[in-house]
Amino acid sequence: MMLEFLNPPFMQRALIAAVLVGITAPAIGIYLVQRRQALMGDGIGHVAMTGVGLGFLLSTNPVWMATLVAVAGSVVMELIRWYGRTRGDIALAMLFYGGMAGGVMLINLSDTGSNGNLTSFLFGSLSTVSEEDVTAIIVLAAFVVLVTVGLRRQLFAVSQDEEFARVTGLPVRALNLLVAVTAAITVTVAMRVVGLLLVSALMVVPVAAAQQIAKSFKVTFVLAVVIGTAVTLAGTVTSYYQDVPPGATIVLLAIAAFIVLTALATPLARRRARGGENEADRCTLEVPAARRAKDDVQV
Repeated sequence: MMLEFLNPPFMQRALIAAVLVGITAPAIGIYLVQRRQALMGDGIGHVAMTGVGLGFLLSTNPVWMATLVAVAGSVVMELIRWYGRTRGDIALAMLFYGGMAGGVMLINLSDTGSNGNLTSFLFGSLSTVSEEDVTAIIVLAAFVVLVTVGLRRQLFAVSQDEEFARVTGLPVRALNLLVAVTAAITVTVAMRVVGLLLVSALMVVPVAAAQQIAKSFKVTFVLAVVIGTAVTLAGTVTSYYQDVPPGATIVLLAIAAFIVLTALATPLARRRARGGENEADRCTLEVPAARRAKDDVQV
């Protein structure tokens, strides 16, 4: 009875999608946090709404159509950042408003779309994850994992210091574009479970939580993925039993994990600081003692 949530086929599909979302969102989110582009997922999520609306209008799979439009939007965003005179926040605002408005308009113009469809994509819905969606999510998630793990050294170098990465010979622009495209794909992977409006939180919050106790990039990466997977699974199961929105539940659990790890990290940081002070004091006392012993030998 405890595992009865595994019986319904829609829950099986939802759990598969949840695991993949929990892995991919923090995996690309850690690079966005390093680049100080934590809100990039929000902009791409709004653009993806146009793809969802276009999918309903053309009677095609909304996930694949949203992927194409989101990738195109991310490329345009990077091009504006490279060559445009407008600031990045203005470009991001245009993506927010234009993408959302286009999605709402196209869904209302389609014969099969409705406000219910719009809500499920904005905030996530367990019952709407189809077998075709799962197939698309698996393929897209595999690409995200391949990029974020296989090119982790190069992406980390570019995210930390673009100028240094350029001097070392890395293709900085190509890698920046790859990060943007991978983030766009991640948004479409997560939209069925978390929703387009909340996917950015799942990219950022697990990473921020992991940073509270991790001291290296590798540990932060692994811990963020573990936290992301745990909260997506817990949120999906909670949504099944309590009939609450999965996206909101997952994000609130991620924030709770951040609060808990922050509370645990504070006393640990104080202990390390005290340990460092004690070590410094011990070294300070040992130096004069050594000098006195040397003087005694000389005498």
